[in-house]
Amino acid sequence: MVADMEHLVSAKNATIQFGGLRAVDGVDMHIDKGEIVALIGPNGAGKTTFFNLLTGIYTPTEGEILFNGQSVSGVKPHVIAERGISRTFQNIRLFASMTALENVMIGRHVRTHSGAFGATFRTPKFKREEAQIQADAEKWLAFCGLSEYANEVSSSLPYGVQRRLEIARALATDPKLICLDEPAAGMNPIESAHLNALIFKVRDAGITVLLIEHDMKVVMNLADRIYVLDFGKLIAKGTPAEIQSNPAVIEAYLGKGSETMAKENLEQKATENHNHNGDSTAEESGENA
Repeated sequence: MVADMEHLVSAKNATIQFGGLRAVDGVDMHIDKGEIVALIGPNGAGKTTFFNLLTGIYTPTEGEILFNGQSVSGVKPHVIAERGISRTFQNIRLFASMTALENVMIGRHVRTHSGAFGATFRTPKFKREEAQIQADAEKWLAFCGLSEYANEVSSSLPYGVQRRLEIARALATDPKLICLDEPAAGMNPIESAHLNALIFKVRDAGITVLLIEHDMKVVMNLADRIYVLDFGKLIAKGTPAEIQSNPAVIEAYLGKGSETMAKENLEQKATENHNHNGDSTAEESGENA
């Protein structure tokens, strides 16, 4: 257990089976405090299923996942959120008829203490807590560069803004670990650049990041370490440089015989992203000014 306490997240033989299908099959991995870790793989590899195991939507059929030294296997999602894990989803799940501010305030309610009595009779304690929730929500909107959208209905916001709003709502839970499920999906290059800068900002604020993403530019730019799944099994782990030249990873994405082409493609993407990273960060800083 001492070794496990050194890691923020530790998965040992994490497995879940649906009938005859092992969607996640014997996965061992760890995440340390302050890291940005990416979980990648082809469609259907088991990435989101692993997220669902970590956040309590599914319970492992074998193995165990520890967070801060405590098992999260079989723990309810709201309890896991209280312990310090938050997440976003592949598909945007904002409350469409609510404002941006109201969406983030909902995320903050996981840290409140007023019960049904206080809410019904609007006690002084409840009013003080609601005022603090609003102040905290406004802080996270500002952190994500979204203050100007606070009173706009979320369904009317541009796509990239909605993506960042989901991150703001997840941050409002005061997480130790935030799990981002394909946050760059559907984004244009400018939106992706803003997202990259925001994720670095989240990490610099002391929040660990676990990222699922198909955009290799985003992954190679952001990740300290990468884990690769294929058909539920962990097939590779390492730094971005190690992963982009790993034959098993190349085969999983493009099939046998594609090693040279895939390596050149991944290296080109990583180089292009490195060259433009400074400009992207500057753009984000300007947006948040």
